[in-house]
Amino acid sequence: MLGIFKNNLVDPPMELNSPAPLNSSTKSKHPDEILKHFISSNSSNAFSMNFGSDALLAYSPANKPSMHNGLFCGIDNIYCAFMGHLNNLSELIKRYGLSKGTNEAMFIIEAYRTLRDRGPYPADQVLKELEGSFGFVIYDDKNDTVFAASDSNGDVGLFWGIAADSSTVISDNLDLVKASCAKSFAPFPTGCMFHSGHGLMSYEHPNRKMKAMPRIDSEGFMCGANFDVDSQSRKSMMPRVGSEANWSTWGSA
Repeated sequence: MLGIFKNNLVDPPMELNSPAPLNSSTKSKHPDEILKHFISSNSSNAFSMNFGSDALLAYSPANKPSMHNGLFCGIDNIYCAFMGHLNNLSELIKRYGLSKGTNEAMFIIEAYRTLRDRGPYPADQVLKELEGSFGFVIYDDKNDTVFAASDSNGDVGLFWGIAADSSTVISDNLDLVKASCAKSFAPFPTGCMFHSGHGLMSYEHPNRKMKAMPRIDSEGFMCGANFDVDSQSRKSMMPRVGSEANWSTWGSA
């Protein structure tokens, strides 16, 4: 899967952008080049969706059997690319009152939409309820919102980086992100979520700040940083409760 979002939609952590010099051995690519690379290196049934000039999602079913499901779907202008498996999907379907044929990507959309519009729970609590291995990217075309998350075990690797035009690239394909973002890439942190209006945070430890850890490659250049929870710090504001803490405020960002 692949998502590319212009910087008017997504403002990633500044440490993700590498200060490597322009004469580095690798150069970042523009979104059209990245998409072309993705389409050409995947099966003939790969496809992409453009949302104006600001966002695109691309997906290709796996060419061979994998332990991680790959799914893509769209419901009411909300689109989700999902990798992995939810062990408690049946339980979640019953809890949300969804049909038995609901798959993981459909559930993620329904959970996002329900909590965005009228949910009583904060987003970090919802993600804690997901049991299994997963990584996903949501694009809400109605609200111009991007939401991504990765499981706490890192079983499904997500990666993100900065393209040549400063767009944010998110994919489960490490080679694609490395080739597209040069030095400005890093693993998407496990147990974390990113929202285009609220930035990066840990859903396992929502009251703690995130810290950036410098990465140095074999050429001695600083790459996009790794991000982790700062166990010694706490956010200055008290945790919010009620409607101000749930996805409804996020969806209107």
